[in-house]
Amino acid sequence: MAPDLQDTTHAVAAGAVMRLLSSRPQLLALGEPTHGEDTLLDLRNDLFRQLVEQEGYRTIAIESDCLRGLVVNDYVTSGTGSLDGVMERGFSHGFGASAANRELVRWMRAYNEGRPASERLHFAGFDGPLEITDAASPRQPLTALHAYLSAHVDADLLPCTADSLDRLLGTDGRWSNPAAMMDPTQSVGQSPDAAQLRLLADDLTSLLDEQSPHLVTETSRADWDRARLYARTATGLLRYHFRMADTSPGRMTRLVGIRDQMMADNLLALAERRPTLVFAHNLHLQRHKSTMRMGELPLEWWGAGALVNARLGEEYAFLATALGTIRHQGVDTPPTDTVEGRLYALPEDRYVIDAPRLATALAETHPAPRVSPWFGYFPLDPAHLAGSDAIVYVKDVPQT
Repeated sequence: MAPDLQDTTHAVAAGAVMRLLSSRPQLLALGEPTHGEDTLLDLRNDLFRQLVEQEGYRTIAIESDCLRGLVVNDYVTSGTGSLDGVMERGFSHGFGASAANRELVRWMRAYNEGRPASERLHFAGFDGPLEITDAASPRQPLTALHAYLSAHVDADLLPCTADSLDRLLGTDGRWSNPAAMMDPTQSVGQSPDAAQLRLLADDLTSLLDEQSPHLVTETSRADWDRARLYARTATGLLRYHFRMADTSPGRMTRLVGIRDQMMADNLLALAERRPTLVFAHNLHLQRHKSTMRMGELPLEWWGAGALVNARLGEEYAFLATALGTIRHQGVDTPPTDTVEGRLYALPEDRYVIDAPRLATALAETHPAPRVSPWFGYFPLDPAHLAGSDAIVYVKDVPQT
């Protein structure tokens, strides 16, 4: 079997990836099976550099807060701020502490130096302002959207004043209360103030769309796009907070689904502007339904990749990363009857694999699912192989 598998492998390089695709997709996504390993991020950086330089991709989007990502984009496109400040303020989930993420931002800024605006590389976070333990207040995107509209449309068209928004929002702490994640009664998401804010957010978003010809001309397409981001984020956060206050059995499924819908909406907006490279967890980017357990609760939902694929078709491509070992996390040599075990027997340390051909080669052997000894690592699902355009395989992930 090993020779057949080796026939499906190629060196990890942009050219090899593009030869596995029928054309250059508008959104090219690279997934990872675990967070926090700079070995995987270094590989991402190398591959994304090649795809930018050889294939003309002009946005790099990662699984990080979309509003914080604006800080990073201002730095890489125009040099606003400092690298230290950007790494501290421009990322969520602790990703700013990563040396590989720092190197990505440094390289993007260096790439843009001296280039005309039309050729510059952009950065985006495409996650919502959501952490595992809490969700942010909708204050920042809602007030920013209101301020943009207030500056450029007649006051009579606005559904509320800035003061009325401030009164309804109240303190940010009541929105980001960590206790609300596990206890719906601690959430303000279904309070009368929150209900009124949802109506106002919808009305402000509608006004933004209604006035788009004027606003794009009066400001710029970039400013209007940023206002659209504020609108999507405000409405998404208010929807998320509403479900945090929900006591029905489907509460957690709706929460993870809303998060991925916010991701998908951001990715589709990025794809409207320029060819985009995407990096996030495999669960968010795969075409199949995503599954996981939170404690004893099984969850199943459509991730951002599945939602985007339904809209874009062949303009979306997905490369799933698989790995052999993360020994410092207790993930040792994979069993030989798993997909990862079959790939581990090959001689190379890393390669890109034709996923549909690999699925065909393994079809008669019925590989077993790998069981992860560590909650932070999600192995490949053998049934999902053909749903990826390619597999990027890393044999060993050392502690860094």
